[in-house]
Amino acid sequence: MARRLVVQPQSDLDIQAAAVWYEDQRSGLGVRFLDELELVFRRIESNPRQFPRLEGEVRRALIRHFPFGVYFIGESQDIAVLAVLHLHREPDMWKSQN
Repeated sequence: MARRLVVQPQSDLDIQAAAVWYEDQRSGLGVRFLDELELVFRRIESNPRQFPRLEGEVRRALIRHFPFGVYFIGESQDIAVLAVLHLHREPDMWKSQN
């Protein structure tokens, strides 16, 4: 049975803010960020256990070419994305969003 990735509302806002910021920096960069994020989401869905655990059940996947991490929980049917955060700006913020 296929896994389902569920992005929390605050995470979705963080994603959109990052994409807009990158797009403002250079045309097409926001789209590239979203494309790389989508690739990470697919990797998480296909095998969430490939990513290291941070605390308890929380795992982190890094986004290629961008200093962002995807913090998530779940290994069976539903995988909840807790946060998508810049790694150099309060990388532990996912704890308060959980």
